[in-house]
This record gives sequence, structure tokens and C-alpha cells, in this order.
Amino acid sequence: MRLFAAVLPPPAQLAELAREVDRLAHLPGAGRLRWTSRPGWHFTLAFMGEVDDALLPDLHARLARAAHRTAPFPLRLHGGGHFGRAVLWTGAAGDLDRLRLLADRTEAAARRAGVPMDEHRAYHPHLTVARSRAQDVDLRPLVAALAPFEGSRWEVAELALVRSHLPGGGRPGEQPRYETVAAWALDGAG
Repeated sequence: MRLFAAVLPPPAQLAELAREVDRLAHLPGAGRLRWTSRPGWHFTLAFMGEVDDALLPDLHARLARAAHRTAPFPLRLHGGGHFGRAVLWTGAAGDLDRLRLLADRTEAAARRAGVPMDEHRAYHPHLTVARSRAQDVDLRPLVAALAPFEGSRWEVAELALVRSHLPGGGRPGEQPRYETVAAWALDGAG
């Protein structure tokens, strides 16, 4: 199973972002981007890739402990940025220290469960809204238009384990599908 741990923003906050993205879609260069699927919008905490089914019971137990040790925290969608010329994203504001702590805990849980993880990198919270394969797309006007975006606050109260179903049909514009396979309440007991 192809898995990742994530924070899933609530529908109301995703609707706010959708309105903002709809506004961006009319800007120069926007037509050359592949906009991500709105049902799949999320903050990845730890990408695990293909996980052997034999590891799932221990992974679930360790992720449950990570959630149990983390208190709920406030977050909101905020501003935007880009990674090179390939990825346009919106960021987060709120208790980013707690979000980073949850990301670190989920990565550690996966490692301890035996999931081979890539080299650890500092966590940079972002929600991808568009991608480009072309190297000549200038994302700066889109980032500038997204910069003032301030979503409404919500309380992050859950850690989700999400399965990614990659597109396999070869149809243009086909997007991955995401399925939440488990979720644990944050309760700050540790």
C-alpha cells in the first residue's frame, strides 16, 4: 500500500481555498498548470511510499501513540509559495511548532515500525494546489496573488493515515485518489 500521514483540513477551510484557487485560474500562465484534485488537498506529515502489509499493525500502533502524545492545535491556510518552477502551494499559519512536532513524531513512528523512509529533512508545511512539468512557467505572479490569502482558523484534532491510489489509465489530467485508511484523535497525553 502506498501511504502517507497527513493533516486533512475541514471542508469549510477547503472551500475557502477553492474560491481562492478559482480566482488564480484566470491569471496569465495558470492554464499551463495541472491543478491538484480538491478532494485530495492535505498537509503531508510523513510520506512512506509502499508499505508492506506485515508492517501495518505496528505502524498503526505507533501512529496512534504519536497522536495520543500530541495536543490539538490551531491552524489555518495561509499565503502561498512555490518550489522551483514545478509546484505552487499554500502554506499554514498557527501553531507551526506543534505541526512540525506531529510531522517528526509520524516520521519516527514509521521508521520504528520498519518503514524505509527517505533521509530526514526539515518539515515545510504546504498544501500543493498546482504542478507544472514545463520549466518556463513563471509561478511568481500566482504566488503574489496567493500571498494575501488568509483562511479561517480550525483546530487540528486528528492524524490521518492516507492511501494513495496512483492513476493508471493513462488519461490526460488523471489525478491520484486518496483514501483515509485510519485516523487517530490528538489528545496531548504526552
